[in-house]
Amino acid sequence: MLTGTLFALAAGLMWGLVFVGPLMLPEYPATLQSFGRYLAFGLIALPLGWLDRARLSQLTRADWIEALKLAAVGNVVYYLFLASAIQRAGGPLPTMIIGTLPVVIAVSANLRGSAAGGAPIAWARLLPSLLLIGAGIGLVNHVEITQLRADPQADLARYAWGAALALGAVVCWTWYPLRNADWLRAHPHRSPRSWATAQGLATLPLAAVGYAGTWAWMVVQGNAFAMPFGPRPGDFIGLMFAIGLFASWLGTLCWNEASQRLPTALAGQLIVFETLSALAYAFVLRRSWPHAETLAGVALLIAGVSWALRSKAAPAPSELTSELHP
Repeated sequence: MLTGTLFALAAGLMWGLVFVGPLMLPEYPATLQSFGRYLAFGLIALPLGWLDRARLSQLTRADWIEALKLAAVGNVVYYLFLASAIQRAGGPLPTMIIGTLPVVIAVSANLRGSAAGGAPIAWARLLPSLLLIGAGIGLVNHVEITQLRADPQADLARYAWGAALALGAVVCWTWYPLRNADWLRAHPHRSPRSWATAQGLATLPLAAVGYAGTWAWMVVQGNAFAMPFGPRPGDFIGLMFAIGLFASWLGTLCWNEASQRLPTALAGQLIVFETLSALAYAFVLRRSWPHAETLAGVALLIAGVSWALRSKAAPAPSELTSELHP
């Protein structure tokens, strides 16, 4: 349990880096950042795949198809939504919306467990955590909107669109860890490192096609954006490979290690480490200390996740009854 939690913490610290790219490269389209990041991830996975070719050769055609699905939804589409959201709404609000993932994943995992014969969390016990999380997001949202209204050039519609895109990212990353954990639990003899590398290799052709398609679309539209690597090629390439190595491959490796050691519902709640890391990185880039209202919102988010964890740990009356009367 402790080892799995430490792996989840390490994954969260590295996944927080994915929120940095859109803030450091605001002039780069979200599509280019998404495909660029995973093109770098795929290229990093090539030598790793060669070193691990013996284990990768044991994967079946069905395994590779599953890796491709996970790569498409959990990598490319998720980051496309997230990068677009951050560029439109800034860092804090999308980060807080992504921060609802622990409870969303926990609820989804338990609903799926219920269908398989398990017991879901009682809604009455889950409601306090949902209210705390909602209040936390509301506080952070209030701070960001207040700052926007003070800026005469601010675009509230763009901000709202960014929040909607962040919800799309939540949908993608609710599906990914549940599906990924299913595969890992069904294949306990497989190496989490090899599975992370397999997903990187599956991502490479998707990212290559997407990057080429984005370039072609810019040419057709007569876009003056300097392709292939934009106006700051050194910054772009360096950042994409840094995120590809630490957030994509190493972060996925740590998450796979955690997923094999922890229950899915518990592991899902530990994604809160990513939220806290991303918020810290965002305010470091802003070179400002978060408002007291923002810190209160973060505290409410953590409290909500902790409450959900207690709700999962405590047996419901129906569960006690079923144990006493099988």
